[in-house]
Amino acid sequence: MSKKIPRCEIIPLPDNRTSFRVDGVERSEWHFDPKYERPFFFPFNGPSGATLTRMGHPGAQNHDHHRSVWFAHADVGGFNFWSNQSKARVRQKNWLAYDDGEEEAIMASLLGWFDEEDRELMEQELVVGLKPLKDGEHLFELQATFRPKGEKLKLGKTNFGFLAVRVAKSIAAYWGGGELTNSEGLRGEKMIFGQAARWMDYSGPMSVGQGTGRKMAPEGITYFDHPENPGHPVHWHVREDGWMGASFCMLEPYVIHREKPLVLRYLLHAHSGDVSRSRADAIHETFGESKDFRVSKSRKPHRQFEVERVG
Repeated sequence: MSKKIPRCEIIPLPDNRTSFRVDGVERSEWHFDPKYERPFFFPFNGPSGATLTRMGHPGAQNHDHHRSVWFAHADVGGFNFWSNQSKARVRQKNWLAYDDGEEEAIMASLLGWFDEEDRELMEQELVVGLKPLKDGEHLFELQATFRPKGEKLKLGKTNFGFLAVRVAKSIAAYWGGGELTNSEGLRGEKMIFGQAARWMDYSGPMSVGQGTGRKMAPEGITYFDHPENPGHPVHWHVREDGWMGASFCMLEPYVIHREKPLVLRYLLHAHSGDVSRSRADAIHETFGESKDFRVSKSRKPHRQFEVERVG
């Protein structure tokens, strides 16, 4: 008797890629080939199937380090993991688990942050959960646990890091017809930059369909900061040219201790239409009440690690 194919799947692909799919349709890909300065997610598809994010800046070659959805930080132990000009690198050391399911697909991976002399400063355990919603929307949950290789590690004061999102050109306020909105009701870069908020949204017109049926329709990404993250609500680095990031160290440095790893949880909602503040508030509340992920040695046959929600 054949088993039912689960709705949500993690599919390993050639060239160090991993595909996140719902009902056989790709929602995103994780790229972790060591030829890149750091891993990233691309595309990040909206309900229409078009990607809500892009690679690089629409008008500046010196922003090629902007890669759709990615983890980076400009000052880890004095080394720059943000710029491509630095020799500091983030590399995936190995994957831990790929779990399919009817309601959620989960990937767990182990990354290393290596300085310019290839010394590992920090280890990052990354767990990503994909949950489908109605009408082609989805939630993309990211939990990152950072552990220093030494007794402690200082993250310097900077606007850059940890999780950044570069939106599609048509969504960007400057290049397209999009708009930034935060949980406090503020709109636009000038009002939002540096302000604390529970969530941030970038929505705008997307090209939907093909051929003569092609049209523009609003879609976007709402980016949530978990209530248990240190410093919540986070201060945001946003730009009208098309990017947003929860700026973990905007106000002050942070020291991670070996006995107390830094755990950060974020959620991305790929949605149709313009942002709904009431809906975003409800999703943030549900996210705040959700259990976190735990990776552990598996007790099941044919696998080394397993992921479960605990707490």
